[in-house]
Amino acid sequence: MSLNLPAGVEINAPLHPRFEEILTHDALAFVAKLHRAFEGRRQELLAARVARQARIDAGEMPDFLPETAHVRAGDWKVAPLPKALECRRVEITGPVEAKMIINALNSGADSYMTDFEDSNSPNWENQIQGQVNLYDAIRRQLSFRNEAGKEYKLNDKIATLQIRPRGWHLDEKHVTVDGQRVSGGIFDFGLVFFHNAKEQIARGAGPFYYLPKMESHLEARLWNDIFVMAQEHVGLPQGTIKATVLIETILATFEMEEILYELREHSAGLNAGRWDYIFSCIKKFKKNKDFCLAQRSAITMEVPFMRGYALALVQACHKRGAPAMGGMSALIPIKNDPVANEKALAGIRHDKTRDANDGFDGGWVAHPGLVGIAMEEFVKVLGDRPNQWEKQVEGKFGPEQWLDFQPTTPITEAGLRNNINVGIHYLGSWLAGNGCVPIHNLMEDAATAEISRSQVWQWVVSPKGILDDGRKVTVDMVRPMIAEELAKVKATVSAQGEDTATYDQAAEIFDRMSLTPDYPEFLTLPLYEAMA
Repeated sequence: MSLNLPAGVEINAPLHPRFEEILTHDALAFVAKLHRAFEGRRQELLAARVARQARIDAGEMPDFLPETAHVRAGDWKVAPLPKALECRRVEITGPVEAKMIINALNSGADSYMTDFEDSNSPNWENQIQGQVNLYDAIRRQLSFRNEAGKEYKLNDKIATLQIRPRGWHLDEKHVTVDGQRVSGGIFDFGLVFFHNAKEQIARGAGPFYYLPKMESHLEARLWNDIFVMAQEHVGLPQGTIKATVLIETILATFEMEEILYELREHSAGLNAGRWDYIFSCIKKFKKNKDFCLAQRSAITMEVPFMRGYALALVQACHKRGAPAMGGMSALIPIKNDPVANEKALAGIRHDKTRDANDGFDGGWVAHPGLVGIAMEEFVKVLGDRPNQWEKQVEGKFGPEQWLDFQPTTPITEAGLRNNINVGIHYLGSWLAGNGCVPIHNLMEDAATAEISRSQVWQWVVSPKGILDDGRKVTVDMVRPMIAEELAKVKATVSAQGEDTATYDQAAEIFDRMSLTPDYPEFLTLPLYEAMA
């Protein structure tokens, strides 16, 4: 199999069946066009992140931008949304593999966010097979047969499809244009848009996207300019694309209205990406001697800084006529343990009840078995209404709420070991090609591993990293625990009949990423370089 590549484009990866249907000359020429127009700006924005981090490391605290005060004070709304995005009471998410796509679209959720990013291990086969799967799903041609012979097909009525490309910090290392790696986000978006946008419009729902990991309104402006060029390129009216931005970094919280403004012709609102948000807080203030969060289980949506962020997101969205989407509850159904299962389901109800009463227009679940419960809780508040865009949140939000990083305790040995165990387990699965992993009755993605290794790093470095029994967390304490937890993980994985080949490497990576003196910005960057 060979490809007809545009001038300047090179692909250094194997071609599996049907990949040539995605990696066409014209589709790759479109990706190259976007790369040549916008790669310079992407690199400038990534450099600006580094410079901003250096200022925070030196003691600068985030605040609202004085230069965008006119945007926050202005009288404007986002453009009207298509009917397909008016009702999003329950959204389900998951990677771009065939069985997940079918089950999610058939789940009864209003919307399905299919993911090239955090719940997907971005090896070459996953990325391009994911494009093939979406091409087929959009045309209602996708089917899947498991090893036992069970066949999965799409129902007549399916959820509205939304697609999440990779964040700005990630490259697609297998594709270069003029000798430069292509942005993973531009690559994912470019291919799926080029092949499917007009088909989605003909079928009445799309093209709709989720945009991850942004830290500023200028990063949103870059996406908006890409959308403008993309629509011009294929001959679609401006504003056809609609995109929801995940507010999952602490810095983006200070620019929520500006992000909506930059995307106002293309905006489908904001989402509270809670797990990456916690990771972002740890990362941004890692050198602040006064900052040290308690273990992950204690950082709920009820703690002050998380509650303030969530309510402010609803306020910003509804002020500007945009949907406000609640974040992911990672709980999943628990087979063979009715007591634990009931506890998990009660946790889902609590989470969605709070979101609905706070004014969110919908929320995320990670498993088809939870769609009904989440839907019930939103219907209790919304009734027959598709959303509650009219609900306005009163109050003033800003640094006083968002930088009130409580609680700082407890930090327990069990919590420390859980971070190590979950981190190794997730990394081992990710290296094996699976980015969406049930661990200890929670559905985990890359944000889990990021929080886990970041908290271990923080507790070692911070003078406040002290266990509830008085012991200081140190390298000498953590390193033997890594070996012990690796053994537990391998035993668990082996008992499930899975290969343990990647877990020793996962433990080595966890050790390096959590115990090195210099904090690595993203776990996925060196991991991606290590994978085929």
